Amino acid sequence: MIRVTLWYENVQEEGIASAAMTESASEEERERILRDLKEGSERIRRQYPDGLMGTIAGALRKEKDLEVTCVTQQMPECGLTQELLENTDVLIWWAHVAHEEVPDEIAYRVVRRVQAGMGFIPLHSAHKSRPFMYLLGTTGTLSWREGDFCRVWTVSPSHPIAKGIPESIELSEEEMYGEPFDIPKPDDTVFISWYSGGEVFRSGCTWTRGYGKIFYFQPGHETSPSYHNPYILKIIANAIRWAAPEIVRERFDCPNVPMSPEEKRKNAGRI
Repeated sequence: MIRVTLWYENVQEEGIASAAMTESASEEERERILRDLKEGSERIRRQYPDGLMGTIAGALRKEKDLEVTCVTQQMPECGLTQELLENTDVLIWWAHVAHEEVPDEIAYRVVRRVQAGMGFIPLHSAHKSRPFMYLLGTTGTLSWREGDFCRVWTVSPSHPIAKGIPESIELSEEEMYGEPFDIPKPDDTVFISWYSGGEVFRSGCTWTRGYGKIFYFQPGHETSPSYHNPYILKIIANAIRWAAPEIVRERFDCPNVPMSPEEKRKNAGRI
């Protein structure tokens, strides 16, 4: 079994105001923010009655070789305890508006596990998450606008992540992400998206960091129906199998990646 942990920010869906949203807001602005969050939460629930995380997890749990655990940012240690990560083969990360609320200690904990061999699949707006940026060493910035028709082209059809995926996938509506995309040159570009506005985007890319494999996949805006598309879900399942580690190093005190005193004590003497 491949042990999959699905990490979900869960801020917009629950209508939670992040610190960054309200830090310098007046009372009037705060009321507007909370009202907008409530409306956004209702839109997400209409699109995903089982919740966005529940929809993805439900599809993955139908795969007989996958064991799925779900955690959210609101849990202690953002749900990412050392014990959980040490029992995770592949970590899926969905985030959008509260990237800065994941402490560096947690982000570097993820980085070390990836470098030690854990697979990492950041979805959609996780391009601005701290683990993704720290692993790749770039900002992950891109151009974007509201939803549009999207065609996802399979440009590396022989790649394992593209197994069983057609030449292209039509998405009736998806948030537009466009180039330039500030990422290092991918090991492989598996998918490229085109929008009816003319923009293109490297929407499915892979990298290797240390012993770990990374696959970034763009489709999945919280109010778009992308996670109801069977091909999108198949790509995620394929990516899990591709990213599952062949070996995980027991020691993970990687150079230039800070470690807490507790983690230093725990890893003393490991090889």
